Amino acid sequence: MKKTFVLVVLFILPIVAYLFFASGVNNFGKLPTLTQNIDEISIDSENVKFSDNITVLGFLGNEVGQKKGNAFNLNQKIYKRFYEFKDFQFVMVMPVGTKEMVEELKEELSDLADVSKWKFVYAEPDAIKAIFNSLQTDLALDENLATPYVFIIDKDRNLRGRTEDEDEGTKYGFNTNSVADLNNKMEDDVKIILAEYRLALKKNNANRDK
Repeated sequence: MKKTFVLVVLFILPIVAYLFFASGVNNFGKLPTLTQNIDEISIDSENVKFSDNITVLGFLGNEVGQKKGNAFNLNQKIYKRFYEFKDFQFVMVMPVGTKEMVEELKEELSDLADVSKWKFVYAEPDAIKAIFNSLQTDLALDENLATPYVFIIDKDRNLRGRTEDEDEGTKYGFNTNSVADLNNKMEDDVKIILAEYRLALKKNNANRDK
């Protein structure tokens, strides 16, 4: 019994403690809603929309080449893990005139994953700014209409994030310059929102079967 107790203390308890703290407080419960009813996309001919989709929203700006590293970080750390989930998409709002650069980026990304859930829509500067401003964050687009941050939008066009982040307080977006931010925070938050919808779907199906 004594040996068993020592083994539990030395090996089992540290693992349990690690799993508890690694999961983070934010994993318990729903992902907070920070902004409601952000502007819908009404600028694209391919019927890309926020409504009824779980969206990772980004703004790569005019200098797409300068943001390739951000796109690759996002692709490897988030997209490849979750793109097979139904109704999940990546939407990049791009300035008109960047399509050729985007096609080059998509070709490079396609060497690493199926890029069918990467959606690129094109808009004039005022329309891009309107969508970004509707998020009501503490962040800003740069002079190229770009930001390294991406945002989680739910099926009802609400911005989701964190209200008690240990580093930022209110966390509106995730920095694609930082692999740690993607690995340690965004991955967890995407898991949470996908779990929310899976649970809601199970409840709806259960209610129909009654």
